[in-house]
Order: sequence, then C-alpha cells, then structure tokens
Amino acid sequence: MKTIAAFVLLACLIAVGVKGQDRSSKGRCFCADKAANMVLVKNIEKVEIIPPSPSCRKHEIIVTLKNGAGRKCMNPESKFTQNVIINALEKRSGK
Repeated sequence: MKTIAAFVLLACLIAVGVKGQDRSSKGRCFCADKAANMVLVKNIEKVEIIPPSPSCRKHEIIVTLKNGAGRKCMNPESKFTQNVIINALEKRSGK
C-alpha cells in the first residue's frame, strides 16, 4: 500500500513539474549562422536586440521589416548594424 501511495505521489509531482516547464526557450538561437550585413533603413519597422543567454551564446539583432515583409537577422559585427543599434537606442532614450 505504501509503495502504491509513493508511486502516485511521484507521478503527481512529475506531472506538475512537466506542466510548469517553460516551452518558449528551446535552447536555440533565433538566427541561423548567416545574417544580413545591410537592410534599407527606410524598410526597418522595429529593432530587437537579444543579448547572449544560456540557451544561445550569440548576441542577436533582429529587424522587423515594414509592410509585412518579415524579419531579418543582422550581423552584429557589421558597421551598419552597429549604427542601427545606436539609432534605435537614441530613439528609445529620446521618448
């Protein structure tokens, strides 16, 4: 009887643990290895800066393009991307 109760308790704890896990982070980076060095500035709607994390050790810059044209990963080391980041930060601090 004690073993059945222990087994039921263990099963309940496992079920609670599985439901409580964060599914948004799958341990992958958003950007693949290749990233764009340049995008027309007039086509950029939003800039996302994603710092390195345990699930992805890379610094990622993702721009959302206007008119539903999608999202593009930018090369964080290119001069163009660094200027885009500076401009985005200036806009944000100016608000």
